[in-house]
Amino acid sequence: MGLSIRIFIVEDDDTIKRLPMIRFERLLNRDPNEKLSKYAGKRIRYALIVVDLVNRRPIEIVKNEFAYLNFDDEGRLEVSEHEQTESLAFDMLNFFTLEQQDKRVIDARHKFAKKRYFDKHRWEPTDEIIAAISEAIFGKFF
Repeated sequence: MGLSIRIFIVEDDDTIKRLPMIRFERLLNRDPNEKLSKYAGKRIRYALIVVDLVNRRPIEIVKNEFAYLNFDDEGRLEVSEHEQTESLAFDMLNFFTLEQQDKRVIDARHKFAKKRYFDKHRWEPTDEIIAAISEAIFGKFF
């Protein structure tokens, strides 16, 4: 058993294209030699899928994340936008109750941060996109 991460770019027409994890990591790490010129200046949808493997074969999807990637004019990942996403994700954690003095006041900052995060940085896949991703991972089902 083991886990594997699969990255899929979702095109404007809802078709999917697998992005090798090594390229995704190089984009995240701002490797100067790594860019996706096709997506220069664009905001694209992607799916990050974690699968459980047995004998190196996927048997189950354990986690999925449907989010956006923003590219600069050269096709490199926009780091500032990615950092803002991470910061907002951190704000969703409920650390505020540790410092709360007045128990009559409910601190809902983390709930508002979560709503902002999901409204701005996440998207909901259609059944067709989910089916295409499943087929790409597991093969066709008859």
